[in-house]
Order: sequence, then structure tokens, then C-alpha cells
Amino acid sequence: MPSLLESLYHGHLTPEEQVVPKDPEYRQCRRELSETMEALKKKLSTEEFTELEALMNLQYKIQGMEMAAAFRYGFRLGAAMLIEVHFGDGVEQGDKL
Repeated sequence: MPSLLESLYHGHLTPEEQVVPKDPEYRQCRRELSETMEALKKKLSTEEFTELEALMNLQYKIQGMEMAAAFRYGFRLGAAMLIEVHFGDGVEQGDKL
């Protein structure tokens, strides 16, 4: 099994593809979203549904950006905690990570 660094180097480390929420409501919410989208596709005109899809795609793009920012912050926070554990106090709460 390759190391994490080797996997990262070769582009095989893709956390965004591996993360699926474990919350029991997740699958139900996904199912409801799909069913609602199908119902709206039948109810709305083609133009209206295309506009709705564009709006949802924009929302997905925003969520992706937010998730990436949260991942970066969490990673930096974890690294700062490891540095503090190893070297003692040095990073203050509120410092930019």
C-alpha cells in the first residue's frame, strides 16, 4: 500500500470523492431532492427547469468552495495543534491559519 505522500504525489488522494456523510438523514434528503427535482421537471417549462438547474449548479459550486475552505482551515488547525503539542505554545487562538 502506497504512503499518503506517494498517493498525494500521484494524484490518488481525493478526499472529496471519499467523503459521504454518515448522518442517517443524508440518504433520505438526497432521495427527497431527486424526487422533488423530477416533479419540478414535469411541472416547469423546459426554460424554467433549465434556470432552476443553473441555480442549483451555482449553489453546488458555492458549496464546493465552502467545503474546500473548511477542509483547508481544518487541516491547518490540526497541523497547528500538532506543532503546539510538539513545540509548546506558539500559535495563539485567533491567529490566522
